[in-house]
Amino acid sequence: MLAALGWGAVAAASLLLGTLLALGRRWSPGLVGGVLAFGAGALISSVSFELAGAGLEVGGPVAVAVGVAAGALAFFFADRAVERIGGRNGAGTGGLPLALGALLDGIPEQAVLGIGLATGEGISIALLVAVFVSNLPEAIGSASDMRQAGTAKRRILALWSAVAVVCVLATVGGHALAGVVSGDLKAGIDGFAAGALLVMLVDQMVPEARDKAGNRAGLATVLGFAVAAALSNLA
Repeated sequence: MLAALGWGAVAAASLLLGTLLALGRRWSPGLVGGVLAFGAGALISSVSFELAGAGLEVGGPVAVAVGVAAGALAFFFADRAVERIGGRNGAGTGGLPLALGALLDGIPEQAVLGIGLATGEGISIALLVAVFVSNLPEAIGSASDMRQAGTAKRRILALWSAVAVVCVLATVGGHALAGVVSGDLKAGIDGFAAGALLVMLVDQMVPEARDKAGNRAGLATVLGFAVAAALSNLA
């Protein structure tokens, strides 16, 4: 259990690191866009190799497909709720969709880390690297947008600290429940994270990266994918 807590904290630390980097200096829109594009590429790699691919290895395609659909719907409706809250308050959502995406994909991703530890598979270095590399741009992009929208630094740090704590607890929860998690359920968890990520990427992260970084976004995305894929396969 202590190992799950420790490794979960390592993975979630990138969320706080990205937040502190965003709050420590003013980031130009072009730089934020480039960071988001790099992160989008890393997340596409994560979906391909560490989530959908891993899910198909431990469970059936139906379990993965159901998980993908559930994750996609969860992000879609949660994102609409965030937009409605922002509209009622007379303010933009200012980076909240990226924080929501980090939460909805972070919980199942880190639960899988905990399950692997408890079942004797050890820590998946590939997944750990993918989580760490992709978390940084999400946190930087979201915290920068929230700061630009006028949100107090204290509130931004509190939000991302809460997301990080929930993700750490998900690792511990995965470790605790590993004994009752079947292969199909683990595949569904992987699929849920993949589905939430894909909707967030298409609806939020990629359009914002393109808007801020212009035609450099595509190159940065490919670079992020290549780096994450290489690290994943090396691990």
